[in-house]
Amino acid sequence: MKKIITKKILNEHNISSKEYNMILNIMGREPNILELGIFSVMWSEHCSYKSTKKWLKTLPISNDKVICGPGENAGIIDIGNNDAIIFKMESHNHPSFIEPYQGAATGVGGIMRDVFTMGARPIANLNSLRFGDPKNKKTKNLLRGVVKGIGDYGNCVGIPTVGGECFFHKSYNNNILVNAMSVGLVKKNKIFYATAKGVGNPIIYVGAKTGRDGIHGATMASAEFTDDSEKQRPQVQVGDPFVEKLLLESCLELMNQDVIVAIQDMGAAGLTSSSFEMASKGDCGVDLFLDKVPCREKEMIPYEMMLSETQERMLMIIKPEKRKETYKIFKKWGLEAVEIGKLTNTNKMNLYFNKELVGTLPIKPLADSAPEYDRPSSKPKRLKKKKAIKKIISKEKLKKVLITILSSPNHSSKSWIFNQYDSSVMGDTIFASEMADAAVIRIHNSKKAISITSDCNPIYCKADPKLGAEIAVAESWRNLISTGADPIAITDNLNFGNPEKKEIMYEIKQAIKGIKKACEELNYPVVSGNVSLYNETKGKAILPTPVIGGVGLIKNLNYRKGFKMNEKSFIYLVGKSKGHLDLSVFNQHLNIKGGNPPKVNFTEEINNGNFVKKLIQKTKIIDGCHDISEGGVALALAELCIANKMGMKINFLKNKKQPEKILFCEDQSRYILIVNNKKTFESLARNDGISFQKIGIVGGKYLDFESQFKITVKKLLKTNSKWFKNYLR
Repeated sequence: MKKIITKKILNEHNISSKEYNMILNIMGREPNILELGIFSVMWSEHCSYKSTKKWLKTLPISNDKVICGPGENAGIIDIGNNDAIIFKMESHNHPSFIEPYQGAATGVGGIMRDVFTMGARPIANLNSLRFGDPKNKKTKNLLRGVVKGIGDYGNCVGIPTVGGECFFHKSYNNNILVNAMSVGLVKKNKIFYATAKGVGNPIIYVGAKTGRDGIHGATMASAEFTDDSEKQRPQVQVGDPFVEKLLLESCLELMNQDVIVAIQDMGAAGLTSSSFEMASKGDCGVDLFLDKVPCREKEMIPYEMMLSETQERMLMIIKPEKRKETYKIFKKWGLEAVEIGKLTNTNKMNLYFNKELVGTLPIKPLADSAPEYDRPSSKPKRLKKKKAIKKIISKEKLKKVLITILSSPNHSSKSWIFNQYDSSVMGDTIFASEMADAAVIRIHNSKKAISITSDCNPIYCKADPKLGAEIAVAESWRNLISTGADPIAITDNLNFGNPEKKEIMYEIKQAIKGIKKACEELNYPVVSGNVSLYNETKGKAILPTPVIGGVGLIKNLNYRKGFKMNEKSFIYLVGKSKGHLDLSVFNQHLNIKGGNPPKVNFTEEINNGNFVKKLIQKTKIIDGCHDISEGGVALALAELCIANKMGMKINFLKNKKQPEKILFCEDQSRYILIVNNKKTFESLARNDGISFQKIGIVGGKYLDFESQFKITVKKLLKTNSKWFKNYLR
């Protein structure tokens, strides 16, 4: 008898010979095409994390505020008074390159479903975006499409998009990154999990009708791009934010009626992943009757139904006596809900179509026993650093570099992006976009708030992935501290190239070690996340980009701090400046390449952070706060002037032989504080053994680095705001 499964079919499903032999052992026979397709998506890199789960298991995942760590749709943390925050970040990179508007929009929709499927109402969205060189012919259209997709979807659903980051580099020319983060609020006694239980309980499908969009989307996201990648548009899902809004409201209403046993959104791998994952967690079996699945296209076959990634769909297990109530609520919201199956005690997935058994698979091996690889790795050769500049850099040159940085794609105002997002809908946004180091969202009808941020410096991560990842975690921690929050936990989105290449696998392992180190030191665990691999085209990988999304609690809204300055307040630098310019924005603009990122001294990081947090929460002497990161003190001060449309006199550079090392160094663990009581501040800092320096005073029409150079605030504003306008005109 001729074999059904050929090598060509295996290649089309991205299944190796070794993996196919595993499938044969599990099945005890040759699978049919439907069964093979299910294996292909469940064992894809995107769904199974087969190259990284060995290392992800080493990450710290708990502290006294964590309710639920990795393993569910999203992580959960306790913020007191029976309130919990559910949050996660996830990638939609490949789809967004192929079809930027829909790819980005459905990324936002998918991450929000991960949050509200657990019972939480989304209260804020963020994003972390990476685009290619602005001179690349594709970059402009990709930028426009992605930003519009994110804005339109979030705005239509009515969830504020409150922050994020946007970074340009040639390594992303043919593989952009779109990482979406969503944060939701839920009562601790109203959290829902994806654990199916109750033999005979009905399985309900609700939401959009299934189409052929997104078939093999998870598999596509687990492979490198080629010249033919843009032909994969049919694998990109199409979103409908208005259906998402109906789904959100109907599911939350149903969750208040004691109806749902388990619930799971149909995200990557669609009906396959949602049914297998719920059944696996509940140690039960499933019978699905695929002829009952609502389809929007004619003559769809079981293979297409199981692998479709049509958006805005949910799968739930309900109590059988609650059928009538369930249908009534969904009808009220104009949604079609259909019973498509039931739970069994077989531990198998039986798939029926027109009363015929078309597939039967064991559940546990697909959901929990995917291959786990310990891929070989080797340290890549690094670029040698160019010789440092020995000659004295003129005052005019220093001024020119700062102006150039402020007007560059990566450090100019992102208001063109943020203005397309509704950041104030729902009425609880305190700070968004460019007015603080992190977004601050009030917890409705309370005096508390949460602070949220996303961070990563890919330049650092390329030079030293472990240290770069440590810095990404520490930077997010500082951003939360700067707003007056107690940092609680993170979600991560690990974006890398092909893990089958030793140098890339080295970057992945080192970055995870860096995250582990920083999270342990800061008591700042990982509660959810996503891994996105094979981000490369024609053998050229993106820069390693382990994005960190952080969440913290502001216990009282009176503590909140942003970039506020008041006339005649004092400006203090907290932390040690050692003059580290390797890989700095300053060096990049002088075309000095190579070197290592600045090291993180976690003792100093913790001491400085806790000191700043104590000042904000327990005194009234701090007007504003800004952490120091890329661009050093000079860029941080310029950003404060721009945010307040107010000048400052900086007076700590007199007689300094290398002012560039003071102005532009990127040493870690540092903050700029705007202080209204000099005596009290200095006394408290000395008592706590904190390194500090008074560097100036607020006021005037200039950012005036006395003895060096000065720039009018008007010019700072004009310089900082023009890049996007000029680029997109």
